[in-house]
Amino acid sequence: MKFKNEHLIWTNEPSVYRISDNEIIIETEPGTDLWQRTYYGFQNDNAPVLQTSTEEKYFSFIVKTEFESKRRFDQCGIAMYLDSENWLKASVEYENDEFQRLGSVVTNGGYSDWATTDISASVKSMWYRLSRRESDYCIECSQDGIHFKQMRICHMWDGAGEIRFGVYACSPEESSFRATFTHLDMTECKWLAHK
Repeated sequence: MKFKNEHLIWTNEPSVYRISDNEIIIETEPGTDLWQRTYYGFQNDNAPVLQTSTEEKYFSFIVKTEFESKRRFDQCGIAMYLDSENWLKASVEYENDEFQRLGSVVTNGGYSDWATTDISASVKSMWYRLSRRESDYCIECSQDGIHFKQMRICHMWDGAGEIRFGVYACSPEESSFRATFTHLDMTECKWLAHK
């Protein structure tokens, strides 16, 4: 299995981007985000997401992200965007000059959660691995692309059939930055069955 560029489809296509055989570059636009309702009712559904689709029930998707984020909430990472009320994402989200938030959001039925841990603001690259076992998903991260650590396991209520998954980048405030995605690959499922 390979992550093939010719099968990629935009949701909220950005004005400036570049797709080649080796990398994807997105220049974010101000006021873009993915979030639904929880806990203060805010909703935004306009972040650019570049995805492929599959009916494969067991696989892993791996990508390296590099980012020049500099303003609060600037973020880039992986996403599985099914529709506006059912999606997940994982990213490094810039907070200030001292720290950022490495985290993930799962949105089921129109409500988002947010699970994070603080990391140094000096981190400007992160690998992600999204693994699927039918309608259950595992998100992992790595700083070297070899040793992955679990971020979360979740169930997607609408995630049992054909899905779309890929990369995203956005700037919820008045900001813009360059996000670069490389080493995109689909492999056999690295998330082993529980025994």
